[in-house]
Amino acid sequence: MLNSIFKATILMVYLMGIASHLVAFPDQVGPIVQTVSLALLLIHALECLLAYRYIKLYSGPLLVSLVLSMLFGLLHWMPLARKAREAALAQTQQ
Repeated sequence: MLNSIFKATILMVYLMGIASHLVAFPDQVGPIVQTVSLALLLIHALECLLAYRYIKLYSGPLLVSLVLSMLFGLLHWMPLARKAREAALAQTQQ
């Protein structure tokens, strides 16, 4: 549930960043939202490089996993990493 709220919040930031190019935001909020959106994308691009080993574990196509990682960052790849750790732990316990 909390994961969904975080994802919705990130999507709102991206949508506001896009909307700020089309509509005038009050009190210079537009450039701030654009900067935050760009910063999120850059951080998530770095995450894609660092967490690629988990991103490729996604059950769907790799491109979809990369796009989801670019949008949501660790909210996408962290559950994949947890599953991989749990699977590795179960493998060593057998």
